[in-house]
Amino acid sequence: MSVTADGAPVSTIRGTVDERTVPTGGTGAAPPAIELVGVAKEYVSRRGAVTAVETVDLRIAQGEFFSLLGPSGCGKTTTLRMIGGFEEPSRGQILLHGVDVTATPPNRRDVNLVFQSYALFPHLDVAGNIAFGLRRKGVARAEARRRVGEILELVELGALADRRPRELSGGQQQRVALARALVNRPRALLLDEPLGALDLKLRETMQIELKRIQREVGITFVYVTHDQGEALTMSDRIAVMNKGRIEQLAPPRELYERPRTGFVASFIGTCNVLRRAVRTVTTEGTGPVATLDAAVDERLMTALRPELGELSTGSVVELTVRPEKIVITADRPDGDVCALRGRVTEVVYMGTNTTYTVLTPGGVELVVFWQNSSDASDLAGRGDEVWLSWRPEHSYALAPDGADPATAAPPAASG
Repeated sequence: MSVTADGAPVSTIRGTVDERTVPTGGTGAAPPAIELVGVAKEYVSRRGAVTAVETVDLRIAQGEFFSLLGPSGCGKTTTLRMIGGFEEPSRGQILLHGVDVTATPPNRRDVNLVFQSYALFPHLDVAGNIAFGLRRKGVARAEARRRVGEILELVELGALADRRPRELSGGQQQRVALARALVNRPRALLLDEPLGALDLKLRETMQIELKRIQREVGITFVYVTHDQGEALTMSDRIAVMNKGRIEQLAPPRELYERPRTGFVASFIGTCNVLRRAVRTVTTEGTGPVATLDAAVDERLMTALRPELGELSTGSVVELTVRPEKIVITADRPDGDVCALRGRVTEVVYMGTNTTYTVLTPGGVELVVFWQNSSDASDLAGRGDEVWLSWRPEHSYALAPDGADPATAAPPAASG
């Protein structure tokens, strides 16, 4: 499946892109910063051809922080390397600001690449590392000094200009590598998991720093990561990749709240999935709503999306609900809510929240995140019989992966 991000004209504020808008490329509109048209990459070996990237169509706006997100081997780094010119596509076109650069070498593409390995020169100080590219380009010494000073201020390393890389922390080294790329004033910056070598706390701090720097310089960032938290924190839009394809391209909130496939739902955060057969489909003010198979005293309902097509009694869907949307009570909840019985099998205190694992009668375990408060004790303990409930609009139905809802097999037992 290929995805093309067409929509309304770009709206920018200090270099950032309103997440509700993407470039159109229509008449009179500025071309996107980066455009991939039918781009694919195949590797041929004695064992045959292996497809790393399968027909990607993509537009990235000027000034956008755009992330390619997915598991190892999904094609995200290969896609980034093709944008930078370090890999040649097997077919398709790559355009930068409307110019076809498919056959253009990396040093003539006006993009810079930051790797997970920062590759700083150990014999040069911070200022020397940053100025290296300017010297290679023949920039006058006074101009280079001025630009290095500006970028040092941007990345907040002015006081460390004369230090060597070995005297810096991991986060400081990362900022030097970023400054070295930005001082050349590329029209786009490509980042290949640059925070992967940092510890968790520093990585979280650098996510905020990266977004601040991108917003201030106002250039396009294309960021590759397998960490969904990083992508959600920094990105204007995210392309979720799986097996060489883009499964969904959307702003972070839309990916999390309205995933289109089971893979996206499970990869972006934690989700609970119940495979159930449809009992009835009714039309309400907001659209079709399905009542799903459940025990006599239980209730499962969910809104249906147009992409599921026409569903009838017996069709099978995967009802998905996020752990933070579920409420735990000792008694059956009242009102127009989804409700399931279960038994608590695990309680884990996480600081800001407590995680409950609840086994339903059909053998499916659901996870619940409950926000902790200063005066609250555990809602339930291991072995307690409880009720789980959530509002129908907080769940969504997906087609079983690779299956037609009309012919997919229902679960062996209700749960």
